[in-house]
Amino acid sequence: MSGAAPIRVIVFTGGPELQPDVLDFVGRLEKEADIQLLGIFCQAGACGLGGVVRDLWARRGFLALPLLLQRWLRIATDAALAPSRAISRRQTARDVSDRLHFLTDIHDPQVIAQVQALQADLGLVYGGPILRQELYSLPKRGTLGIHHGLTPEYRGKKTTFWAMYNDEDFVGVTMQLISSRLDHGDILAEGKVRVGCAPLPVVTAKLQRLGIDLYVKVILEMRDGTARPIPQSAGSGNLYRDPSATDILRFWWRYFARLLRPKKQS
Repeated sequence: MSGAAPIRVIVFTGGPELQPDVLDFVGRLEKEADIQLLGIFCQAGACGLGGVVRDLWARRGFLALPLLLQRWLRIATDAALAPSRAISRRQTARDVSDRLHFLTDIHDPQVIAQVQALQADLGLVYGGPILRQELYSLPKRGTLGIHHGLTPEYRGKKTTFWAMYNDEDFVGVTMQLISSRLDHGDILAEGKVRVGCAPLPVVTAKLQRLGIDLYVKVILEMRDGTARPIPQSAGSGNLYRDPSATDILRFWWRYFARLLRPKKQS
């Protein structure tokens, strides 16, 4: 729609710090002339490194230790192999710091009033807590969510992991309207990434990049009035949970076993 005003959006997320993929997403929003980012609301019990440690320990127990090591390795790898991306993320964090709100309860009445006062056109969930209707219904055109899984087969948590655990040829990402039922909203876009022999971190990174591209595309379609929500197909699918230590060990054992397995002669 030529000449239309930028669509005014707010982001809902969670965690003691903005994750790298959230920063990549927010950075894309900032670059789009047709999108105006009004604020970021992040639910977290505590912020910073201390908050990261406490959050991981509360959610994952002793798995927090390898996950912290993985986090530091990722930061070091990005700094060494992709310095421009690391610099871009730090710049994005600085640029949005005045619009970033860390909250212990995203559904607190004061937060609801603050979100309402912004009069956003569209809400955007990225890695955030489950929103109640009193919050996701506030933006004029509703609230969108990204789910790194294909519904209805893969709902819940860590669905990229579980799809690869189940030996799927593809992993997927779904753009949907937030509704009262988890991962049951009308679908606005879907995308797939072939797994092949790539390890989980590589597949995850590819899927996140595809997901951000789809997210921005759908936001602009919502702005222009060309988005076409499609109800999800029938079927409840599985509701996946965080993998246990045993699940993770079994996953990597099977992954390396497949890599080392001799190829069949044609």
